[in-house]
Amino acid sequence: MAESAHPSRDVLASDEDRERVVERVRAAVADGRLPLDQLDGRLTRVYDARTLGELRSAAHGLPELGPRDRLVVDRAPTSRFALGLFGGFRRAGAWVVPPRFTAWSMWGGGRLDLTEARFTARETVIRAVALWGGTGIVVPDDIAVEVRGLGLFGVFGGRGAPRTERPGAPRVVVKGVALFGAVVVKSPRQAR
Repeated sequence: MAESAHPSRDVLASDEDRERVVERVRAAVADGRLPLDQLDGRLTRVYDARTLGELRSAAHGLPELGPRDRLVVDRAPTSRFALGLFGGFRRAGAWVVPPRFTAWSMWGGGRLDLTEARFTARETVIRAVALWGGTGIVVPDDIAVEVRGLGLFGVFGGRGAPRTERPGAPRVVVKGVALFGAVVVKSPRQAR
């Protein structure tokens, strides 16, 4: 019995294999490489693919994902809580954000930089409390953000917080309270 010239083409595709291609399809639509009217047909081909060969055919013409394309990851969070009490905290660089993160600033300050962060869920809630302190949250332009909180003798807001309509982009909701303090959400350009 003769073996196939491409034995990997006949290997059955896993759900994880399909999801990687789905991310490529969504990124291609978001970048304007693939017209929106072709999205359903392409996704149907991906989900109907039984082998890696059929999956490769469904992904034909799509670029591989770049470093910022895979923002939602299946990894353990780096930390779940930050406290600046008579001092400060900083979370920056390549850290993994959990679905719920709490930041407290009391007579101190802190900074959460999500520019290089990855997320464990499509929607992340950051609870920020600033009591006679402040927290700055830097949110990159390629994720959606919603800011809703209370500034009581303080400031709670998003000065030009980035907005995105990119399909499949993670969403960050910042909520909490600032009492004689500040919680400010800004873009990387404003944070410089």
